[in-house]
Amino acid sequence: MDRLKGLQRVLVLAVGASLLLAACGKKAKQAEPEPRPVRAVTVAPQGVGDAVSLTGHVEAQNEANYAFRIGGRITERLVNVGDVVQPGQVVARLDPQHEINAQRSAQAALTSARGQLTVARNAYERQRALLARGFTPRAQYEQAEQGYLSAQSQADDAEARARIADDQLSFTELKADSAGTVTARRAEPGEVVQPGQPVITVARKDGRDAVFDVPAQLLRSLPADPDIRVSLTDDPAITASGRVREVAPQADPVTRTFQVRVGLINPPEAMRLGATVTGTAQVDNGPVIEVPASALTRIDGKPAVWIVDPAAKTVSLRPVGVVRYTPANVTVDDGLKENDIVVTAGVQALHPGQKVRLLGAGR
Repeated sequence: MDRLKGLQRVLVLAVGASLLLAACGKKAKQAEPEPRPVRAVTVAPQGVGDAVSLTGHVEAQNEANYAFRIGGRITERLVNVGDVVQPGQVVARLDPQHEINAQRSAQAALTSARGQLTVARNAYERQRALLARGFTPRAQYEQAEQGYLSAQSQADDAEARARIADDQLSFTELKADSAGTVTARRAEPGEVVQPGQPVITVARKDGRDAVFDVPAQLLRSLPADPDIRVSLTDDPAITASGRVREVAPQADPVTRTFQVRVGLINPPEAMRLGATVTGTAQVDNGPVIEVPASALTRIDGKPAVWIVDPAAKTVSLRPVGVVRYTPANVTVDDGLKENDIVVTAGVQALHPGQKVRLLGAGR
């Protein structure tokens, strides 16, 4: 009986030992799982340029507001919007009667002054001749000399006033100083205008600009001297090249954009003033890295990718900055560096520190 109980104890111990060894074997197997196979690529930075397009309109490089130098009532406006003007062409007139009267008065004063100058000159010449022969006192000679100099000054003053009167009369005609096209009329015949008040606006024919409202972020990314291609919005086949000629120093208070004027080089006639155009320029985004879209995952709600440690063959999650998404690729500008190994397939089943086996790695 005792022998039977001893055998039972031996069997129980043997079964317990077997179960313990089996459990240890399972734990050993669980502690060392097989590396998970993944696909990966080795990344490298590259320069990427994007074509950016904006819509604008055509303006004259130089636009002048023509105004009279004097005030008065407009009797004629000889041009309308769209008319082409030439240098020296009269575009408007004021009522000249007041200036004509002033000119006549100035001419009469000049004639009188010249007559008095002649009398004073003759008296001076006689006194000088008599003084030389000793037939007149010096005091009388000096008086004649002073009268002559005074008459000369009065004649000079009258002549200057006559020239001013002539100029005032000429100012009643408003003339174009260069070739151009009338873009606006700002006063009508019969209206009384003040000196300097615009009457017409002329776009001078010395160049055309394509004007765009550019966001500040895009303005910073443009190269120093970009080559811009400008085309008509309603007919893209009509194009011209241009260079940035002027950038507004201050942003528009409403749109917060900067006005950029692009000087057009030999623009076609179809690019008329006011035409809607599209400007296209290449924007340099700097060195970026492209990875397959399948490599992208998220960490704390932000984009991230799995990075493979080439020595330990383990993975870690790294956040990245994404510039652009496409159906096939993702452009990254922050978080990756050259020769990083990025997992491109199997990212959903990974966890930090997990060992992996690379099925393929390339650029």
